[in-house]
Amino acid sequence: APDATRISNRRKVMVLGGGPNRIGQGIEFDYCCVHAAFTLRDLEFETIMVNCNPETVSTDYDTSDKLYFEPLTVEDVLSIYLKEKPEGIIVQFGGQTPLNIARELSDCGARIIGTSVDSIDLAEDRDRFRKIMEEMKIPMPESGMASNLEEAIQVADRIGYPLMVRPSYVLGGRGMEVVYDQEMLEQYVQAAVDASPERPILIDRFLENALEAEADALSDGSRAFVPAVMEHIEQAGIHSGDSACVIPPVSIPQKHLQTINDYTQRMARELQVVGLMNMQYAIARDTVYVLEANPRASRTVPLVSKVCNVSMARIATELMMGRKMDDLGLKNRKIPHFGVKESVFPFNMFPEVDPLLGPEMRSTGEVLGMAPSFGMAFFKAEEAAKPALPDRGTVLITVAERDRSGVLEVATEFSRLGFSIRATGGTHDFLAEKGVQTDLILKLHEGRPNIDDAIKNGEINLVINTPIGKASQYDDSYIRKAAIKYKVPYITTIAAALAAAKGISAFRSGKTGVKSLQEYHADIK
Repeated sequence: APDATRISNRRKVMVLGGGPNRIGQGIEFDYCCVHAAFTLRDLEFETIMVNCNPETVSTDYDTSDKLYFEPLTVEDVLSIYLKEKPEGIIVQFGGQTPLNIARELSDCGARIIGTSVDSIDLAEDRDRFRKIMEEMKIPMPESGMASNLEEAIQVADRIGYPLMVRPSYVLGGRGMEVVYDQEMLEQYVQAAVDASPERPILIDRFLENALEAEADALSDGSRAFVPAVMEHIEQAGIHSGDSACVIPPVSIPQKHLQTINDYTQRMARELQVVGLMNMQYAIARDTVYVLEANPRASRTVPLVSKVCNVSMARIATELMMGRKMDDLGLKNRKIPHFGVKESVFPFNMFPEVDPLLGPEMRSTGEVLGMAPSFGMAFFKAEEAAKPALPDRGTVLITVAERDRSGVLEVATEFSRLGFSIRATGGTHDFLAEKGVQTDLILKLHEGRPNIDDAIKNGEINLVINTPIGKASQYDDSYIRKAAIKYKVPYITTIAAALAAAKGISAFRSGKTGVKSLQEYHADIK
């Protein structure tokens, strides 16, 4: 059949999209692709979009000048490249999918616009990345790589448990797990069939109870700009795409924010990032550790853009097309409001799946709540994401022993707000000892009426349940599954429970109000 495509003589740029939606890869990357297409059009380039997802805006007929609805494989992209002869390909806006084929495209003669393929590989290769970190004297959790069980055990003995283990080159933390002992490590390595010297298992020291933060940066290869640092509400160990997060941070000390800003700028220079970059950090024992650097757009770019009024994808595209940071006049401004991102999960579609959060991403989207206070912003985000938080009623608290120290503050807050509290054996005894009034409720294996009955009968308005873990004799996932089934809001971390208490308190004070995004932006000084 004759080829229906007409090739023009205009200057062209090709943009690779994010491919199909799945758990772990949502629509956030598409936001960047769309803004890139609009910016290139304004710069008078013909935009060629390559994507294969009918649910996105980037595949709308009027977003780009030309749309190729093709799979994101080297073969397909290359044949379009050879036919259209664009000035280059932008790979950093589609998440991990285009990054994984960037090296092969480059080897076949395609020009990659923005951050070089070598820098992309450097950030993915943990050994090379660690060496650079050591040269720059930036702390990272101890780590190692293993391509078989023997090597994995040697690394574990050197680093010490708990460990964070994962395959290399994945998006959405697929196959990632926190491992607490050798038995769990053996099970993980046996299950990781793909482990090989080319694709080793990455093993990092897991920083328990650390505070996690991340920063998105814009860079022209020599100078970088960080509009804001995001603080994760859930603690380390929960995938950044699943954790709720807040801008500006509410509990990170100023000195650590300066350190994060400094490390991000130095890394952008070292990796010669042109365009966007995302850095993830953990703060433990008064030290800021770098967890990873991603030389691409991250799923938080739309959030930062809206809260800070900085059109990051547009600016990144201009930087890739040759503009310099000095021309843009970007400077850090004081943000007087709070933006809370909350993830949206598909658990109601999968009633048999335990809705626990961990290092493997499970969310399929996200929402943003904005308000003058952190509490109110969190309340709005929860309302948009799942069953809204109750403003009165009964809260069920049942937590693992390791979380007992944190639960006292949570119970005290809910008690102060006038909630009646029901708690299971160990939690009930602990709170009673500390002087918090709670009613005892039975677990499933202890008889009836139990937690399951109470949730079914509509006696519980909010569930706070931190998981016991795999080591327990009794499974407590039925609590979380029942909450989903009967649409009762549930919380699985102490940090989120405290944020919920602040949110309910802010909501009760009646200062809600609706403000447009433009009004929020006008207040940024």
